[in-house]
Amino acid sequence: MEYVTAVPHPRSQAAGPARAGRRSLALALLCGALGAAVALLATRQEWSQGTATVAGGAFPLTAKGSDVTGVPAALAIVGLAALVAVFAVRRAGRFAVAALLALCGAGTVAAALLGASDSSALDDKAAKAAGDTSATVDALSHTAWPYVAAVGGVLLLLAGLLALRYGRLWPSMSGRYERGAAARPRRRAPSVDPDRPEDLWKALDRGEDPTGV
Repeated sequence: MEYVTAVPHPRSQAAGPARAGRRSLALALLCGALGAAVALLATRQEWSQGTATVAGGAFPLTAKGSDVTGVPAALAIVGLAALVAVFAVRRAGRFAVAALLALCGAGTVAAALLGASDSSALDDKAAKAAGDTSATVDALSHTAWPYVAAVGGVLLLLAGLLALRYGRLWPSMSGRYERGAAARPRRRAPSVDPDRPEDLWKALDRGEDPTGV
């Protein structure tokens, strides 16, 4: 008895990578855009609060994420630009931009976590409020917003990792222009028969010299 081995159709073989490319592209765009938005939003919120002793009384102080550190917001903007730039480059350039996107995500996470326990911003405000450079903040507490910024960084990092893994399957904006820039073959002018008056008239209409043919 002979067994016939089924050979997969070429289209079915190509459908797998194409489907993975589309899914990874959609997920990377979602994670990158959402991550940058979350990180930017979180840096505008209150990260820490405390009190300073002013004239024998407690003076409340608060610090936003942008007061604590400007790194997460800056990296979120760079990461968002890198996400867009991924589609403008190809091959090695795409790999480099994808790596930059991943590094922006990792840097956002690190900066947000370090800012979650930072008190320097409130200490500066306490010193200004008390008029004493050695004054520090009392009853220091932190909110959950630094960790929200870290989540945004994780999403940016995930987008970068997806770009590194599946970026070669994604379309490129430059491909359309490269194909359009290819030189098109020039149409050859039809031959002119000097014995046929209609050919002579057509050549004159085209701006050609029928006597030089």
